[in-house]
Amino acid sequence: MKTLPISKPARTTRVTSDLRELGLENRVALVTGAASGIGRATAQLLGGRGAAVALFDLSEERLRDTAAALVERGINVLALQGSATDPADCNAAAATCFKHFGRIDILVNSVGGSAIPVMPMWEVSDDQWNLMMDLNLKSAFNFCRAVIPYMLQRQYGRIVNIASTAGKEGNPNTAAYCAAKAGVISMTKSLGKELATAGIMVNAVTPAVVETEGTTTNDANPERRAQLDKMRAKIPMGRMGRSEEVARLIAFLASDHLSFSTGAVYDISGGRATY
Repeated sequence: MKTLPISKPARTTRVTSDLRELGLENRVALVTGAASGIGRATAQLLGGRGAAVALFDLSEERLRDTAAALVERGINVLALQGSATDPADCNAAAATCFKHFGRIDILVNSVGGSAIPVMPMWEVSDDQWNLMMDLNLKSAFNFCRAVIPYMLQRQYGRIVNIASTAGKEGNPNTAAYCAAKAGVISMTKSLGKELATAGIMVNAVTPAVVETEGTTTNDANPERRAQLDKMRAKIPMGRMGRSEEVARLIAFLASDHLSFSTGAVYDISGGRATY
């Protein structure tokens, strides 16, 4: 894990918002997978609402670009490059964030994705299965374990884990991804109970398919495109979600307005989820 230097612009303009009553001003948020997709949209929104934001991502190039864009908006940013599947990187990121800002109020676990081909479960190799568990489940576990001790010091925290409707319903030919996201949901429920009296709320969001760099890029793959078309067809609204829409729900779950909900799962699926 390494900290990237950030150049400050000559002038910065803090984005004003009518949602400052969320109570995010002066909070510190650590967002993983922050350089693209839902993670980037969440970092932008939390920062725009007044939070300082520690960005964590594996891609140094995208991380620099995201950090620069947030700094230009007057957001207080710390850029941390590393792997969410490496416990040492996660521990170092949490420690660096705490040392830099003096607190960690919010953790958003946005690392994840479907990094293997669409295939029947019996064709999935051990390495492919382990990759999906590491990317989607172990990453969230690593950061929860690293950050919670700092939250316990202040008896305050908001943790939002990004799961998926796939983790509730299961999709054919993506068993490893679905199993990993189901694990995120169950881990969230367990942590919510463990921390229920500690002032730390732990919740999950379960988006349906969301249009991100990953889904649009993979459209060139016929099998992946067919899979996306099937998932889109299940959504009554008839479209993919947008990262910004998911970020708005995350911002509420990360706010002081959340006071009596923990271990819960919040669907954002365009009407697909019915339970």
